[in-house]
Amino acid sequence: MLQINMADVMGVINSVIPYLVAVGILLALAIIITIAVNKKTVKTVASRKLVHSESWLVALVGIVVAVSMMLSGPLATLLNNATSTKYMLSDDTVAAANKLAKDVQAEAVTMLKNDDDNLPLASKKVNVFGWGSTNPVYGGTGSGSMSEQYPTVSLLDGLKQAGIETNADLTKLYTDYRKDRPEVGMWAQDWTLPEVPADQYSDSLISEAKSFSDEAVVVITRVGGEGADLPMNMKAEGITYTNNSKDYEDFKAGEGFLQLSQTERNMLDLVTKNYSKVTLVYNGANTFQLDFLNDYPQIKSVLWCPPAGQTGFSALGEVLAGAVNPSGKTSDTFLKDLSKNPSTNNFGDFDYDNVDDLAVEVIDDRTGSKLHVSPTFVNYSEGIYVGYKFYETAADEGLIDYDDTVQYPFGYGLSYTTFEQKMGEVSYKDGKVSFDVTVTNTGDKAGKDVVEVYYNPPYTNGGIEKASVNLVAFEKTKELAPGESETVGIEFDDDDMASYDEHDAKSWVLEQGDYVISLQSDSHKVIDSATVSVDKTIAYDSDDNTHNGDKIVATNQFQNAEGDVTYLSRADHFANYAEATAAPSDFSMSDKIKSEYTNNGNYDPAEHNDDSDEMPTTGAKNGVKLSDLYGKDYDDPQWDQLLDQLTFDDMDSLIANGGYGTPAVTSVGKIQVTDADGPASLNNNFTGIGSIGFPASTAFACTWNRDLAKQFGEMIGDMAHDMHVAGWYAPAMNLHRNAYAGRTFEYFSEDTLLSGVMASQQIAGAREKGVYSFMKHFALNEQETNRTMTLTTWVSEQAMRETYLRPFEMSVKEGGAQAVMSAFNYVGPTYAAASSNLLNTVLRDEWGFQGFVLTDYFRGRGYQDADQEIRNGNDSMLATTVTTNHVTDKSATSVKAMRQASHNILYTVANSWMYENGEPKVATPMWKTAMYAVWGVTAILVIGLEFLAIRRFLARRKAATVAPVTEAE
Repeated sequence: MLQINMADVMGVINSVIPYLVAVGILLALAIIITIAVNKKTVKTVASRKLVHSESWLVALVGIVVAVSMMLSGPLATLLNNATSTKYMLSDDTVAAANKLAKDVQAEAVTMLKNDDDNLPLASKKVNVFGWGSTNPVYGGTGSGSMSEQYPTVSLLDGLKQAGIETNADLTKLYTDYRKDRPEVGMWAQDWTLPEVPADQYSDSLISEAKSFSDEAVVVITRVGGEGADLPMNMKAEGITYTNNSKDYEDFKAGEGFLQLSQTERNMLDLVTKNYSKVTLVYNGANTFQLDFLNDYPQIKSVLWCPPAGQTGFSALGEVLAGAVNPSGKTSDTFLKDLSKNPSTNNFGDFDYDNVDDLAVEVIDDRTGSKLHVSPTFVNYSEGIYVGYKFYETAADEGLIDYDDTVQYPFGYGLSYTTFEQKMGEVSYKDGKVSFDVTVTNTGDKAGKDVVEVYYNPPYTNGGIEKASVNLVAFEKTKELAPGESETVGIEFDDDDMASYDEHDAKSWVLEQGDYVISLQSDSHKVIDSATVSVDKTIAYDSDDNTHNGDKIVATNQFQNAEGDVTYLSRADHFANYAEATAAPSDFSMSDKIKSEYTNNGNYDPAEHNDDSDEMPTTGAKNGVKLSDLYGKDYDDPQWDQLLDQLTFDDMDSLIANGGYGTPAVTSVGKIQVTDADGPASLNNNFTGIGSIGFPASTAFACTWNRDLAKQFGEMIGDMAHDMHVAGWYAPAMNLHRNAYAGRTFEYFSEDTLLSGVMASQQIAGAREKGVYSFMKHFALNEQETNRTMTLTTWVSEQAMRETYLRPFEMSVKEGGAQAVMSAFNYVGPTYAAASSNLLNTVLRDEWGFQGFVLTDYFRGRGYQDADQEIRNGNDSMLATTVTTNHVTDKSATSVKAMRQASHNILYTVANSWMYENGEPKVATPMWKTAMYAVWGVTAILVIGLEFLAIRRFLARRKAATVAPVTEAE
């Protein structure tokens, strides 16, 4: 959700200053003329009065013109968005959305532990402990905010709806302690974890609670959001936290936000001392450090409940009551010690020490003051070994003890019933691997199961990096009654097992050898396996043999993004682990990288002009309307006729004013359209209207249900129709590289395939309804720290392609993505939104994307420049104020780029639902109507006053010629 900040305020002020100065000058001139033209300087009364009148009339007209230009120019986007009609969801859409949201969360809740069949709850009465039970986590902050237009089902409401009675005295204890959750916002974060100290639970309260029920549920919550990563050290400088007691510290130095606080631990001591049957509910998107579970054998059951949206907690109640059988699987690996993640030392804040020459001045988002900002960096030194791919491979190579490291594997989850999976004969022919899996419910409760298929490729020591466990396919069953079976078909292409060879072939290759295909219950436990053999190495390096349907051969594009980094290698059993995963020791940017580094301080568009470029036609009168292009191919000849009609200003407006929608262009019949924010909903940041908030993206990943993701995309489409929205700023598909990432809630998983399936299905669903989705953040936006402060991200080409780009690739090829939001960060020495390798070569040329690319929120920031971006594949600026979002260069090279960007924007909008029935009819914005009315009133007033002034002038002149007099004024 957009939040007002001082940088925006200063941007607005700076953009209107020239117009306000003009108004001031006109007023000053009128006053000066009134004073200067007096009886000493102009003797004739009639002339003197006429000059006075005319000066003020000119000032009036000039002021109206200046104000009109200000409103129609720098303020137009803000005014258009702020005065757009407020469209609400229909009752039918609300009902359908609420049901779907509950269905999603029902399959997202993941049971991690259930000793002695503790769940479902045996009693309909339960004591719910933990302050978080009264303030659960519904979503994330920033773009993940929930709408206030619709009722929200709280955690305790969800239990009540499921027929579970909770202890009201405990609830009162928590609400009396604190009603509101400390704010973890975009611009400021209070990381305080309110929790009632154990010594404030009276003996009588505990005694009465034990009489109320012999079962206890403990709720632990953690929130995260846009703008800040979670603290890895709660005692670090700048962390705001208030202890719950004066007698002890909640955290020691080095302890992180995703560990228990001392007050929470004391509460667990209290609860487990008094209850032998305890259920722990962890409510949060980021994997929590659950290393304490072995200390409390009384904790029989553990449920992971990701952020549930506005109605999802109803599902949690039904899981606890047994009305819903949990079928969620972990989207991420739960570690016993989160610091053992190989990215730990290379996640966060790292500043160069020799880049003053690249520093720029920017406006501080919070204060509006100027900041001297120089490049920062982050090293993705773990390479392809992200999440379970590291832990499984490291265990296979003997680097780690798996059981000492991993608490719950990726893809893990328990059920109230049991299942048997049987793997059929594996076929490998014509480049496809296929087999059936028969799933049988062998328990006594109905439930769903997930079929997970992994592959282990042949690895040569010192050769192409390969993980030993890689998810390659998955399917979720229907609900199976006890004894019922379902046969699930599995099929995938052999090139899904290919690796990217950045050093030798410089292309994708499927190496010769044996590939073990395994049916598994999670990333670690194998149910059955078979081997397929590739007879000879296949290199995807020719036009008639590209990888995964690429339009052109994929070859190295990001070697300049590798930097001077030692990347983790499996060679010799991860011999370089200590070196590769150590914290950075070199904070100097090399001269070579400096020579390639661009920002607004050293970028000059004139240096990139091509004298051979010819100026495109502009301002033609061909009579083509945008509605004529609905359903037409991107290369249809009629596009050239329409694009010829655009003027420079038309194109500049389309490019510069892309904040939360695209502006009207009357010359081609394009209306203003609205694009909405929110990964789990649609939020109009200007009207304040939002849709139903769904469970977080992490929750969707925990369902492992592609059909639910598709249905969500379709529901986004339905809600967009009700709200008159054309585009959706989602889904976000960056990876869970580290558990402490602030935006984990908005991203799906640590795994590329799971993320790609969820994202592509959501996009496909929305597309079927004519809504274009902005897949984001393209690419490498895996942390919030320094994300807008020229964050230089270093990554290997192999990791870039196999790991971080794959969900985006799937979203284009399988989801049909029509729009992209580029990332704030740099890819090597180049801003992601100005990387032609990323936005043109890979996105468009290799993957075949047709649509437009939008920046993330545009505020200049010292490196965002429209001239540079349109020349490199980024078409539109997500701007609402005037900074460096307008194109200033009018060369043929620049205008050609503007025309291309305009084509991409208009193509996407023309093929949205807005144009499916011809040119839409839209009302004139309220502010324009008011402005036109002021023009009319001003015209009448000026004409009247001019008539009066002239009549008085003539009368005074006539009187003066008949009988001159000496005046007293």
